[in-house]
Amino acid sequence: MSAAPVQGPAGNPLCPPEWLALREPADAAARSAALADAVAAVLSPGPLLVRDLGCGTGSMGRWLAPRLPHDQHWVLHDRDPVVLSRAVAALPPGVTAEAGPGDLTGLGPADLAGTSLVTASALLDLLTAQETDALAASCAAARAPALLTLSVSGRVRFHPAEPLDAGLAAAFDAHQRREAGGRRMLGPDAPAVAAATFARHGATVRTADTPWRLGPDRPALLREWLAGWLDAACVQDPALAVHVPGYLQRREAALAAGTLRVEVGHVDLLAVPGERS
Repeated sequence: MSAAPVQGPAGNPLCPPEWLALREPADAAARSAALADAVAAVLSPGPLLVRDLGCGTGSMGRWLAPRLPHDQHWVLHDRDPVVLSRAVAALPPGVTAEAGPGDLTGLGPADLAGTSLVTASALLDLLTAQETDALAASCAAARAPALLTLSVSGRVRFHPAEPLDAGLAAAFDAHQRREAGGRRMLGPDAPAVAAATFARHGATVRTADTPWRLGPDRPALLREWLAGWLDAACVQDPALAVHVPGYLQRREAALAAGTLRVEVGHVDLLAVPGERS
């Protein structure tokens, strides 16, 4: 789930509201305004019904709703009732909202009937290939465009670089692809898999690189992301743990000196259904 996928607390599939609040400004800065403008241009006139899958506290709605035509009703889906209640109450003025079913994997074409737009943020990397295929098929059947933002891509670049970076990144990526509860999540393969899957279901697909750029201007987020990144890497490869204290100490020193920069790769995807044959 995005660049520091729920690694605070590590491995918890439900994101704490504090983490969602911490990352919201970086998410807003990273998302592709060009893809948002593109989807706004293809939406049918009249009232919009927008479904936000895995909405968290509603940051996607707060970012996207002002970029869409007026007269919007959002149906928000999240399995955490705490963040869902916050999201329903926190969309921009003039936008109505309601809570929808929390089980996203159970949404089919009938559930999306009448939907103008399906959207999500930091979700695709948590899905399996089969769940992504079902989502693409449902969007195609409902003739609903999909704007799916901030899928983790596996690209992490540090400045200054260290020899241990590559090993930690590989372990983290493997952790993101792990099987949990009988489900093998896509992790950093999600952007490529989703693009191919939506295209196979007849959609025109556009993608945009949307990295977080973290540094001394966002020290709290950088520290929280880094702690989660290291935790996940060490869960995947415990042999790395012996190197982490020194590595983290050097990274903290660079952050305190104002020299640490991290680019955390994400991809936004827009899929617009093709014409019926």
